[in-house]
Amino acid sequence: MPAPQASGVTVFLTGLSGAGKSTVADALVARLEAEGRPVTVLDGDVVRTHLSSELTFSREHRDLNIRRIGWVAGEVVRHGGTVVVAAIAPYEAAREEARALVEKHGRFVLVHLSTPLEVCEQRDVKGLYARARAGEIAGFTGVSDPYEPPSRAELTLDTSVTPLEESVARIRDAMDPPSVL
Repeated sequence: MPAPQASGVTVFLTGLSGAGKSTVADALVARLEAEGRPVTVLDGDVVRTHLSSELTFSREHRDLNIRRIGWVAGEVVRHGGTVVVAAIAPYEAAREEARALVEKHGRFVLVHLSTPLEVCEQRDVKGLYARARAGEIAGFTGVSDPYEPPSRAELTLDTSVTPLEESVARIRDAMDPPSVL
């Protein structure tokens, strides 16, 4: 009889541009790999380059991009894998669709990086917020397009006050399934 397959898990980091998604994802992946756990990373910018390059930033296309991420994450989880997603994912309905796609096969841990907009703008090395405020970028999340905070986040972290190591530790704890007594 084959051994039971380990349950897969997706950690889905959502928040504004500059909230710390990639930084937290990189540190979490390093910790998981140090534990000997292989990880698939689905970074929003990379996914847009390779899987969703034809999409615009309309609401319909943003939702489709998050559904694609959810489907890929669900497939990895179905085979017992671990996925770390780092995507703005500004709309609640699309995040919930991604959750449903993953939860067919395993666990979904939504982590809202609730870093304040002002801090995100201060961190903006690409100058995207300034360009959005100048009207050069239309539909920019947090400036001219809304970010809908998650109503069902398993964890909420403000990276402007929570140190990186603590953020990773709290996410790592949230990844473990609840024990049954």
